[in-house]
Amino acid sequence: MITVERKDSFHLKISRVLQEETSHRLDLFLFVPGELGLNEHVISEDAFYYSAIHVKRTYYSDKHHLPLVLSRLASRGRLSTEQYRLSLSLYAYQYVVALERATQTLLDTARRVQQVESHADTTGRETQGGESNESSGGSEAQERIVAAGLQERLEELCELAQGILRRLRRNQPSDDGLLKYYANIDNYLSWFTEQRLLGLVAYLPRGRDYRTIRERLLEICLAESEHREQAEYNASRVVRDPTRMSNKMRLLRRLIEYPVTLKQQTQELGGAEQKAVKGLATGVVMIFVSLGLLQARDTVGNITALFVLAMAVLYAMREVFKDDLRNTLWRWLRKGRPKWRRQYFDATSNKPVGRQLEWFDYKRFGKLDEQIKRVRQRNVAQREEMVLHYRSSSRMSPTRFLSGYEKTRETLSLDLSQLTRLMDKGSHRVYRLKDGQVSRETVEKRHLLNLVVREEVANAEPILQRWKIVMSRSRIVDVVKVHQEGGKPDGREDEELKEREEEKIETPVM
Repeated sequence: MITVERKDSFHLKISRVLQEETSHRLDLFLFVPGELGLNEHVISEDAFYYSAIHVKRTYYSDKHHLPLVLSRLASRGRLSTEQYRLSLSLYAYQYVVALERATQTLLDTARRVQQVESHADTTGRETQGGESNESSGGSEAQERIVAAGLQERLEELCELAQGILRRLRRNQPSDDGLLKYYANIDNYLSWFTEQRLLGLVAYLPRGRDYRTIRERLLEICLAESEHREQAEYNASRVVRDPTRMSNKMRLLRRLIEYPVTLKQQTQELGGAEQKAVKGLATGVVMIFVSLGLLQARDTVGNITALFVLAMAVLYAMREVFKDDLRNTLWRWLRKGRPKWRRQYFDATSNKPVGRQLEWFDYKRFGKLDEQIKRVRQRNVAQREEMVLHYRSSSRMSPTRFLSGYEKTRETLSLDLSQLTRLMDKGSHRVYRLKDGQVSRETVEKRHLLNLVVREEVANAEPILQRWKIVMSRSRIVDVVKVHQEGGKPDGREDEELKEREEEKIETPVM
């Protein structure tokens, strides 16, 4: 299953878990509005690939207790120190990824609840008459239902976070060689949990209904802060300086990710072919230029001004046609072939564990296959869209993976900041008439992008998804999944699809 979510203001994070027993292919089609004027002359294909597409793969296990079990075996001397570090790092990394995703979802829900509450307060002050009171009562009932659901999910998050940290700290190693890895991971997970929960508290609605869950979240944060202080993980001068604390934790995050992240080397394909094409184009053009010179000498005779002029014209034609012929031969030769090869290596043993071929190019809607056209569901107003197509085809070797792991998690980061430079600055005003009064609101111009994802696995039906990305010049506003086929979304995803469809985000956003 593929998930697409907002990583920060301008980055999309596309994640999937891969069972590396067969080859698989991933296609990403990003539909950019034609009004932005994007083409290969504004941002070249190579420049966009190197600056906007970043791929990372890590080991993954759906047996959540396996890394912790292996680390405990290592702490008892049954496994090596490297195995202890790897297993504990994988356990911590899976917890961090899950907590990031869970808290981001809860933050979005909390913001929606805040908007509902503010809207209800405004409506309550302006409503008059029986019908308005009834509608206000209905909105308050809906608000209480949403609030109860948010509180229940927050309670579940607290239970899971405390349980995971408790299992981690249940078996602290006594060996100094293992204790340093344990201390770094425990220090970071404690700080990271505190930060994510404090972020939730900051965005919780200010109602009495959330007082209990807010106190529990703050209680967990205080407990984690005291835990780090008692363990003396951080010096007092580091704790007092938020910048130094943040930099240290970022370093600990890299140390956690290093042993579970596959090393990679990217190689651009076609270097030798490009030299051959250049030589061939130059040779072909020179043949015609030489024949032209011989013909001009036979016609003119001795070296005269007319002969020199003929030579100048022939050499000028050589410079013009040489580049055109070389570019034409190069496009014909590389058409449909991969442009880059990415090789993966195990971080501990440096053994190759797989490779991946990648494509990236600009396309028009008419050149897409019928399956993508159907999923896109485009209309007449969107004919001028530019399509950015990224494809990867990979095959891994699970037999070379570390013992106990047969899956990897691929995270593709898509940087859309280059597209914001093509968007217009500023905002405009919208006037609304309500209860006889005219209100003026300042709104930011927004653009709607569509992302179609297709994943193909051998001997299986391809999975297709369509996501809507609403973004402005300053940030990515929203990411919504609106279509899926070939997979079975869970009940929560079905409800979200219905809710988003009712909001009619398909209409142009200005």
